[in-house]
Amino acid sequence: MAKQTTAAGPTHRDIVNNIRNGNYAPIYLLMGEESYYIDRISEFIADNILTEEEKGFNLMTVYCTRETNVADIVNSAKRYPMMSKYQILIVKECQNLLKFDDLQFYAQQPLETTILVLCYKNGTVDRRKKTVALINKVGVVYESQKLKEGMLPTFIDDYLRRKSVTIDDRARMMLVENIGSDLNRMASELDKLCITLPADSQRITPELIERNIGISKEFNQWEFRNAIISKDVLKANRIINYFVENPKNNPPVMTISMLFNFFANVMQAYYSPVQTEQGIMQHLELRSSWQFRDYQTAMRNFSALKTMQIIGKLRETDARLKGVAKGNATDADLMRELVYFILH
Repeated sequence: MAKQTTAAGPTHRDIVNNIRNGNYAPIYLLMGEESYYIDRISEFIADNILTEEEKGFNLMTVYCTRETNVADIVNSAKRYPMMSKYQILIVKECQNLLKFDDLQFYAQQPLETTILVLCYKNGTVDRRKKTVALINKVGVVYESQKLKEGMLPTFIDDYLRRKSVTIDDRARMMLVENIGSDLNRMASELDKLCITLPADSQRITPELIERNIGISKEFNQWEFRNAIISKDVLKANRIINYFVENPKNNPPVMTISMLFNFFANVMQAYYSPVQTEQGIMQHLELRSSWQFRDYQTAMRNFSALKTMQIIGKLRETDARLKGVAKGNATDADLMRELVYFILH
């Protein structure tokens, strides 16, 4: 049986390693806001336990709706495998089950020859519930949380390393700032970039991203953030003018969100108990020193008071973009006004 390795529960890598070692659990409850790892774990289980011949009779997938009966899932789980040591039952979209807690009766005495995988997306089951406690006792409970911005570069590097591909810093941040924490989309775009690499290169560049994903290497969220951080008035205004003229590709809400997250982290950096590079990195959960440099530059150019004022202005602009006290101002007017406020 696969056991938890930390107080917070197993990681994606823990589960995969246990399965590789033939250490299977009778029930896996995979839940959380980040669907990427839920999908990867369930796919890994489906691909790596049964042989191709065994899958025909012993691999089943159920997609839950509001009408799905838990009793039908339990009956399938209680079926014995055919010409195989195990059967695998993958139950997707478990968040739609109206009587999820009825699974506790199966969890009290699961069949050892069945590997039941419950995929519960866009939320979590209350860990205090008896169902979760029972599953945790006999199997594995995994919670997939959204990655923080500071962890995305590491995700990109790890993903590409498995494909023997590298990426330069500027290209990496273009992806982080323009795709964000949607890991399924990020993985899809990385796959696309790997496929389109020139035959004589294994490195992703800004030019490759611009050519194949459509993110401009000059007018993008990362370049805009850099211009703001360094107080490059000319560059910041050139980019915001490009954004407001191309709102479909650069919606104001995305720019507001990016700036808010960044300056909220700058404010957190000011409150770091240890005002050293290592202390701030640990406080913000940053993974590399080049990420820290952006915050170091911002703290040099924006005082704590100004940072707080910028956060307030971002909240105000967001509300006005949604129609609150907007008056006759256009979205373009509001975004230009915001940039002027930040830089002056």
